[in-house]
Amino acid sequence: MHELSIMGNILDIVLEYANKNNAKTIKSINLKIGELSDVIPDWAQMYFDMLSKDTIAENAILHIDKIPVMLHCNDCSHEFKVQKEDIKFFCEKCESASIELLSGRELAVESIEID
Repeated sequence: MHELSIMGNILDIVLEYANKNNAKTIKSINLKIGELSDVIPDWAQMYFDMLSKDTIAENAILHIDKIPVMLHCNDCSHEFKVQKEDIKFFCEKCESASIELLSGRELAVESIEID
């Protein structure tokens, strides 16, 4: 259900940008969302549709680019992609626990299409 508050924040961001650029409508919104954010695209669109009713963003389509979880080993410099369900916080190559998250937590408006 956290999609509701996230979509509310995204709506605020795109409406502010659109208003600054004298937009009449917002046609689409391109989002980058990391796998670890647990945002479900169908729910995101549903909540966005509900929140954007009677605004210039009504009927805007969300395009969601899911960003995979990437980790980096600080000991052997190995970078590797993991599935959210399979995350183990050690390097798959050298088994070091000294790893850092490179991607997977993103939540950003990449661009919007306006008229």
